[in-house]
Amino acid sequence: MAKIRAYKLAQELGIERADIVERAAAVGVELKSSMASVDDEDADRLRQKLGGAQARSKLVTEERVLRTGGAVIRRRRKAAEPEPIVEAEPLPAPVGFAAEPAEVEPPSPEPEEVLEPTPDSIAPDSEPTRPAASGRERPDTQAKESPQEADRNAKQRKRVREVVNLREQERLARQATGRAAPMRRQVTLEPRSAVSPRLRRRDALQTRKPVAKEAKRVIRVEGSVNVGELAKMLGEKSPAVQKKLMSLGTMVSISQAVDADTARKVAAEFGYDVQDTGFREAEYLEKPAEEGGANLRPRPAIVTVMGHVDHGKTSLLDAIRRTNVVAGEAGGITQHIGAYQVAVGDKKITFIDTPGHEAFTAMRARGAQATDVVILVVAATDGIMPQTVEAIDHAKAAGVPLVVAINKIDMPGANAKQTRQRLLEHDLVPEEFGGETICVDVSATQGTNLDKLLEMVLLQAELLELKADASRKATGVVLESRLDTGRGPVATVLVQEGTLRPGDIMVVGTVWGRVRAVEDENRQRMQEAPPSCPVQVIGLGSVPEAGGIVHVVESERVAKDIVGHRLAERRAGPSEEIPRITLDDFFAQSGGGGIKELPLVLKADVHGSVEAVRDALLKLSRDAIKVNVLHTGVGAITETDVMLAKASGAIIVGFHVRPDPAGRKAAESQGVDVRIYRIIYEVVDDVRLAMAGLLPPTVTEAFLGRAAVRQIFSVPKVGTIAGSQVLEGVIRRGGSARLVRDGVQIFEGKVGSLKRFKDDAREVATGIECGIGIDGYNDIKEGDVIEAYVLEEKPALLD
Repeated sequence: MAKIRAYKLAQELGIERADIVERAAAVGVELKSSMASVDDEDADRLRQKLGGAQARSKLVTEERVLRTGGAVIRRRRKAAEPEPIVEAEPLPAPVGFAAEPAEVEPPSPEPEEVLEPTPDSIAPDSEPTRPAASGRERPDTQAKESPQEADRNAKQRKRVREVVNLREQERLARQATGRAAPMRRQVTLEPRSAVSPRLRRRDALQTRKPVAKEAKRVIRVEGSVNVGELAKMLGEKSPAVQKKLMSLGTMVSISQAVDADTARKVAAEFGYDVQDTGFREAEYLEKPAEEGGANLRPRPAIVTVMGHVDHGKTSLLDAIRRTNVVAGEAGGITQHIGAYQVAVGDKKITFIDTPGHEAFTAMRARGAQATDVVILVVAATDGIMPQTVEAIDHAKAAGVPLVVAINKIDMPGANAKQTRQRLLEHDLVPEEFGGETICVDVSATQGTNLDKLLEMVLLQAELLELKADASRKATGVVLESRLDTGRGPVATVLVQEGTLRPGDIMVVGTVWGRVRAVEDENRQRMQEAPPSCPVQVIGLGSVPEAGGIVHVVESERVAKDIVGHRLAERRAGPSEEIPRITLDDFFAQSGGGGIKELPLVLKADVHGSVEAVRDALLKLSRDAIKVNVLHTGVGAITETDVMLAKASGAIIVGFHVRPDPAGRKAAESQGVDVRIYRIIYEVVDDVRLAMAGLLPPTVTEAFLGRAAVRQIFSVPKVGTIAGSQVLEGVIRRGGSARLVRDGVQIFEGKVGSLKRFKDDAREVATGIECGIGIDGYNDIKEGDVIEAYVLEEKPALLD
């Protein structure tokens, strides 16, 4: 079966190549592109539906008949015969014109059907027009043409060219205004014209002026835009844009950036729409599982072991796992973060062994809350030590429940009861003393009471109702990473949500890769890692940062886009400044939804100073606002203190101490406010002001003046004006006022107008008559009293 390309058929039908697919679909012929092949049946169907005059010429024949008063075009249905070839074929009908009926006998001479009489048309020997000559007869016909016929044919060819140009104009107009709607045919024929009615209608289109559609004004931003740039895009001055932002409750300078949503609200005020063309990383990353989801299932508890050095943390884990971990480590000190999973009956517990609370808090500072329960190891021989106190404070700041393992009860000099009593000093009340802190006496070397310790951990996990969705893409946190000879970058990953499998595409910060292997702590290959499972992951492009958040994405393209976006942001500098909470910020954080707790980290030179400053600050606490001292210590402000303050949004107060070099650099890089004092009263005063800043300001009403209404005037387009006399104080235009009638407040609003005779006045004093208009209220009566007042805000003060 012979076929024709769609674009060839479009050329034949006089249709734009780009429009043939859409036009064909409208008549029921599906084409994939303009290069698609069209069989004969579909091609005939398209010619019939889209061909206009060409298709009609196959079905209708035209002839000119002389009648009284002029010549008439008569159309009759053709018999089935080959279509004759004419010298100038009529062009397709424009969009919106319906095909002519098969036979037209106009009841009255209408402009589009009747030709004016011409000398040629009324000649005695005139005959009805015969069909045009065929292709074989055309050379002879052209050779025998008379000069008049040659001139007439030349004019017809010129008109055809004009119509072709008109079709191009019409196509451009359609692109600007949309597809033209059908219009009523009103065409006036020129005398001595041999052009068909279809061409005459095309000429009439020249008089039709397309109506340009108003283009919607759109500006494009990439995620965020500073106020100055936004003003340029809107064609407005920066103060005008700032004023609109202030009305929306956003106070920013010209150089500060606003997000796309805020920019959209502002742009709408100026008649613009905003399109956010920035890369939306969150759209490609797995969102946190919703609480109460149908796919949530119980997961193992994640336990972190913390405590003072040499109190037996790693020995306790060694006893639990029944493996000798200590023997392979230099000096018995844990060299890196290790993660292990142990089975307790039909349940599992994941243990994270850290070199101290520093790593625990560093992960929190990076946004990785990777612990459900903390086991605090305290040696019964030494009791509570400085690092034990720090571990307690860090666990409290994280809001993680504690299980105290009192270790070394088999050693000489062990005193478990005294250790429990020392816990009371740090607000940990053991169950034996009527509190909620679980304490278990254990011996890591003898294996005493280890099963009881694990039972208590499982009890805490059961109370927490830990659940996760294993059907999602995996997310988690990098506990440690290293470059392994022969295997490349290796990352210890704790899976928190979803299931990690070999072949997954993983993104961590600015590192990505395809997971080639998933191994447990014993280097045994795993086919999948469910939630709360720690694994060794091989396949990343480089070594990721410890504490980095892990996301599995759907493809390498998405991973490259995310990493590229993060690298671009890093090269361009931070999109926003590091969140920094300073003591001065608390002065402005007032209002009902503000911070109601002031977290502090306190360091001093000696224990006596620590206790004195701590007690003085805690006495400042009130019902509406309180001081929360997260951690106290003696000595210089260290990097550990800074990381705790960063993770908890706290301020560091130093009394007679200063930061060490590492602490100073950490405070600068992490944006933590460190305040140094030498006088205790200065500490108390600054903290009191900060706490007052967290409370809403006190609003008081100040009396301005009072006026009596003597007479009422009605002013067109203004409203009711109260002719009044000021009895005391002053009345100010634009100030607050209330209308009082018989001692009852009727209305409260603003003084909209204030006049002294015919002149506007800003203020009228006692004894002077004036005209007062109140915005939004006209029902003023003689004898009413107008009271003027002003609202004053004062900073809240602690009692």
